[in-house]
Amino acid sequence: MLRALSAAGVATSLFGSSAYGAPAAPPPPPDRIVIDSVAADGTGCPPGTAAVAVSPDGTAFTVTYSNYLAQVGPGSPPSASRKNCQLNLRVHVPGGLTYAIVSADYNGFASLAPGASGTQRASYHFQGNATVTRTHHFTGGFTNDWQTTDTVPAAALVFAPCGQERNLDINTELQVDPGTSSPSTTSFMEMDSTNGTIKTVYHVALKQCQ
Repeated sequence: MLRALSAAGVATSLFGSSAYGAPAAPPPPPDRIVIDSVAADGTGCPPGTAAVAVSPDGTAFTVTYSNYLAQVGPGSPPSASRKNCQLNLRVHVPGGLTYAIVSADYNGFASLAPGASGTQRASYHFQGNATVTRTHHFTGGFTNDWQTTDTVPAAALVFAPCGQERNLDINTELQVDPGTSSPSTTSFMEMDSTNGTIKTVYHVALKQCQ
């Protein structure tokens, strides 16, 4: 049976380098989710440009980006057309429970010239389990905020193995294709904002281990 974890408390993990491991600490609290280590790697999350935090009620965690942008156009190298961020999280949950990602909300801003296109993609993977991937496409002639939501049906949820510490890998990607757009135009897609406060929210489902 799925149920939400409703206990007060916030656990925050910030990483200012490509890998962050918390020093030895007391055992995790028994009443809420805790992310005790995070590693980030990718062109979309250079050192010091992303942060992870658990919500006060323990039912979601957020990733905040400040420099996640894919771009094509004059002066843009080919490598700028695709950016990604690989997150590896070690998550503690209360004893006797396990968890799965039930949905994820992504948002940002895009400016795609007519003829260009953009793609936002995310994959979710517990070590030793199958990978779940979701893809969203955007067509040119679009300049606006964007938002996507990945939702996993209850019957298809992939839970972390009970009684085992398994890392959660989340790989996100932004890609812009110039297509038939004018070579003189610039198109871009970002998962951030001018003040660096755009957040990706991952919603968590819990269930009792058998």
